[in-house]
Amino acid sequence: MGVSREVEVVESCMVTPIEQTPSHGLWLSPIDLAIVSRGLIPTVYFYSSSSSSGVVDDFFDVTRLKLALAKALVAFYPLAGRLSVHGDGRAEIDCAGQGVLFAVARSDLAVADLVDSQPSPELRRLFAPRVEDLPSIMCAIQVTFMGCGGVVLGTALHHAAVDAPSVFHFFRTWSAFSRDRDGHVAGPGGAALELPCHDRTLLRARTPPMVHPDAFTVFCPKLSLSETSGIGPIVSEIFAVSKDQVAALKRACTSRGDGGRVSTFVAVSAHVWRSMCAARRLPPDATTRLTFPANVRRVLRPPLPACYFGNAIITLGTAGKVRDIGSEELASVAGRINGVVRRMDDELVRSAIDYLEMNGGKQPAGTLPETELRVFSWLGMPMYDADFGWGKPLATHRALEERGAIVYLMDGLGGGVRILVSAEAAVLNDFQRLLYAII
Repeated sequence: MGVSREVEVVESCMVTPIEQTPSHGLWLSPIDLAIVSRGLIPTVYFYSSSSSSGVVDDFFDVTRLKLALAKALVAFYPLAGRLSVHGDGRAEIDCAGQGVLFAVARSDLAVADLVDSQPSPELRRLFAPRVEDLPSIMCAIQVTFMGCGGVVLGTALHHAAVDAPSVFHFFRTWSAFSRDRDGHVAGPGGAALELPCHDRTLLRARTPPMVHPDAFTVFCPKLSLSETSGIGPIVSEIFAVSKDQVAALKRACTSRGDGGRVSTFVAVSAHVWRSMCAARRLPPDATTRLTFPANVRRVLRPPLPACYFGNAIITLGTAGKVRDIGSEELASVAGRINGVVRRMDDELVRSAIDYLEMNGGKQPAGTLPETELRVFSWLGMPMYDADFGWGKPLATHRALEERGAIVYLMDGLGGGVRILVSAEAAVLNDFQRLLYAII
């Protein structure tokens, strides 16, 4: 990024719910506990004052943002809590309205010079809220006013509290309170915003817990993590794939087989997996594995509320020999992934929850081996709906991804897909060439 100038924090405080909220220990599900060690996830949103159609004298007015946040925390009160431990040794969220860290900072940098920046330790250091002294906090915010008049909004939310759908639900609500100061809070198009569901016992293990013998053919409870990749430093880069290129990939994925359509997630993941295997020059007889978190809200019977607030994901995966992934038509590789997606049902999810309850599943720190790839999908999520009254963000993505072999799929603001790839620097150039080779 080439940034040498500093960001100066000029204010820091705790924002608490504007009304009294429930005070209790919030029980965490086995899925929550499996990723509790992931800690705070840093994300950045870039805003330009020139994108606002009205007067910008109050652009990102701090008082207005704090008041809107205090209102949103009434419904999303676990984010104002602290990670704690119950008397039985099980982690929980202590909900007592302790508050969200809210920092205000200033910088001479320009949003235009940063909007295309890649996730990096420098990006996190400058714009993500500093929480080193607050390890148990659930949510922190930093609003950095830039020299150009724009704003970088840095956030950090604890993974024990939220998955991606929950994060974007919270930001849609907070931004709606800021945008609609007359009290008629609504989402895009005027649709009423849903209140979050905090009943995490909906994902409690069965009594007694039972794991279906076929569950492990697609459910991946543990990842093979190591301290280093052994190849070189991990860097991140975002690649843009246009709508036409995505359409070409999807056509390639339906050239054979059952003739049915495949999702954007399946098509892009198949191409990324194959490209990464080639970029890493993996041995042909090595076994490569693709894993991905899958949202279970609609799969369970009865389904979870769409507004379920917490982690409602399990990790699925498929594997094959490198020679097969590289030589098969893209439709066949996509078929491997699609087959796993279609296998997910209520029994599989319940078996996964039961397994995590019985065996734990807390993931250690580390990076994936070069034979594995993990794809996170933010496709179709309202990541650009965080309009606080001054326009939508120009871009949003993670501030940093420290682990290698990680991919995020995100909608482009104007269509298409943005692919955030975190891997060894030595392979990213080859990956870029291969990514665009057939699209």
